[in-house]
Amino acid sequence: MSKLNVAIQGVLGSFHHQVALRNFGEDIEILDFTTFEPVARAVANGDADFAVMAIENSIAGAILPNYDLIDRYGLSIRDEYYLPIGHQFMALPGQTIQDITEVRSHPMALLQCKAFFAQHPHIKLKEDTDTASVARDIAAGNWKGVAAIASSIAADIYGMEILAPDIQTVKSNFTRFIILQKESVKPATEANKASIKVTIQNQKGGLAKLLTLISENGIDLSKIQSIPVIEKPWEYAFFIDLVFEDHAIFSQTIEEIRTSFGEVKIFGEYISRKCN
Repeated sequence: MSKLNVAIQGVLGSFHHQVALRNFGEDIEILDFTTFEPVARAVANGDADFAVMAIENSIAGAILPNYDLIDRYGLSIRDEYYLPIGHQFMALPGQTIQDITEVRSHPMALLQCKAFFAQHPHIKLKEDTDTASVARDIAAGNWKGVAAIASSIAADIYGMEILAPDIQTVKSNFTRFIILQKESVKPATEANKASIKVTIQNQKGGLAKLLTLISENGIDLSKIQSIPVIEKPWEYAFFIDLVFEDHAIFSQTIEEIRTSFGEVKIFGEYISRKCN
């Protein structure tokens, strides 16, 4: 039996890699890409069976371009996963924090560790494309005096020593990932969450009326992001996450939205995973 191909952004040891392992196990083939678009394209083209894609962070907010990728490439959401983000300060073995003169990592990781580096002003911060790839490059180049901010799994993979664990300023830091596939996903019988796109016709108070309908039907709106419809000036599409208890009421609500507001596209119905 052939292994599943799972596309991720980032190299082995990245947070995307962690989520892939936790969802599919270790007996998988990882297709790693530098940016998110080829991840979506790999699934759409059939080169990957699934993709793992970050969609929002509890501190930084939504990754809006990824909503657009899901839409443009016609992908379906199979599941979601909340990963607690722990930033580990690591370098080649045998060094101390005082030996480190430079740290490299993704800009968001550096930002989330500002308080730690305020206590170590001798360390110069340098932005890079990815967390785990910096650990890989330090190991490959045998760079002394340079540290990475990455995951504990990256430290294990690339033989790095963690000089300071969990240096993120906000300890309860989570990223929500979604599991994507090409084919439409048949909802699980216990599905209680859906991700949809609504394109609202240009009408006065349209969004307010939409939100009222959702609320009056007893459905919780857990996320909403807006983007302009390029080909239709002054019209907007909304990416919305809905949490519900009764699937029949959810289906009825979708039909009411289609009738009263405009086009509705369902990206996936799945089980809501609590952030804990």
